[in-house]
Amino acid sequence: MKYDGYTTFNAEQNEGVLTVTIDYPPVNVQGIPMLDDLNRLAATLEEDRSVKVVVFQSAHLEIWVAHADTDFLKDMSTEAVPRDKVELSYLQKVLQRISSLPQATIAKIEGFARGGGHEFALACDMRFAARGKAKFMQMEVAMGILPCGGGSSRMARQAGLGRALEIILSARDFDADEAEAYGTINKALDADKIGAYVEELANRISKFPAASIESCKRAVYASIDAPIEEALKEESYWLYQATSKTPAVKRFTQADEGDVQNDMANQRNWNDLVIGVQDIQ
Repeated sequence: MKYDGYTTFNAEQNEGVLTVTIDYPPVNVQGIPMLDDLNRLAATLEEDRSVKVVVFQSAHLEIWVAHADTDFLKDMSTEAVPRDKVELSYLQKVLQRISSLPQATIAKIEGFARGGGHEFALACDMRFAARGKAKFMQMEVAMGILPCGGGSSRMARQAGLGRALEIILSARDFDADEAEAYGTINKALDADKIGAYVEELANRISKFPAASIESCKRAVYASIDAPIEEALKEESYWLYQATSKTPAVKRFTQADEGDVQNDMANQRNWNDLVIGVQDIQ
């Protein structure tokens, strides 16, 4: 499939990895053009099983994705909307669509990610940030609103209640190491190491079956809010979705016939063994 014609980013596929480079001068502001591009990107990815991992990065030297565009924020209603009349905003819908993609999504953050930009990162499955370059903030409380692109909803799921409220109510910058401590990113890395780390991770994940990647995502996301009994049922459901679409049983059968699991050398070498079994189709 073609990944071209976007106005706010460029996309390049290399085997199972799609790298999306955000490039929307002057500051990568998160406006309607970017949301339209992300929406169209999501529509394509939902139907494309050749892409297994999507990496979001930025061409800007200081900014990953800036805050939401004040041009559309100023048009918000100043009238309180009754609870039964509330509808999701376009920003919420698009970022939820990114979150729900069947592919694994990685935010490689080497600049500012504030407001809606931070919420975009939170909508990705994994986040890695460069020391000395990445800065995060939710500034909405100071403007008189709240994080409304999923930030209020996703923050506590990532960081816990107290940390989420500290981040949201302080409206201050925090760096990559603080973000790692808070739990809002997976890992803080030195600026000269983040590229290789993310590339290696994305390439490794991309070697695995697309249906298995999606099943893992669905089961993990379902476990966040569900009671344990329901989460376990969801886990079983997605297990059978995976085994019906992947060579899993063939791989287990060949391993059993060769008594692979009882070989101590194999037990010491699972990190490489899981890559080797990808040849069994």
